[in-house]
Amino acid sequence: MSDATAVRVGVVDVFVLRRRGGEWDALVLERAAGVRCPGAWETVHGRIEPGERPEDAAIREVREETGLRTERLYNITVQPFYLHQQSAVMLAVVFAAIVPDTPMQLSLEHTRGEWLPIAEAERRFAWPRERANVRDVAALLSGGDAGKVEDVLRVK
Repeated sequence: MSDATAVRVGVVDVFVLRRRGGEWDALVLERAAGVRCPGAWETVHGRIEPGERPEDAAIREVREETGLRTERLYNITVQPFYLHQQSAVMLAVVFAAIVPDTPMQLSLEHTRGEWLPIAEAERRFAWPRERANVRDVAALLSGGDAGKVEDVLRVK
């Protein structure tokens, strides 16, 4: 059927975190002019390349958009959203990436990045799904790792 709506796993959302003083800081990125949603504050987001696993896409996108190295990676959830231009329900695989406290090298997609405590990052994110997902990330990793579900959620 040519007019049917497709369902695709096609993107990753990656909440980039660093540990400071026993608490998590989350990275928020401001979108640059000339790209989708200019001026919006978002998390790392990107397409899964053909033949690429979602977790590999997450690590690649963190490196490409921030220059940061992922030390640990957790799968968090799958988030659906609709792309009306493509008549597709897209599934975003959501991850949390733990990175070292090292300088960032932002891609041209972003004008700036800021490390914020989780509650402040939540308020800054433009998308309601990002606000909800960063709360889930904070709850799952509140003890520094995923605790009793570490064996299920930790990818790397």
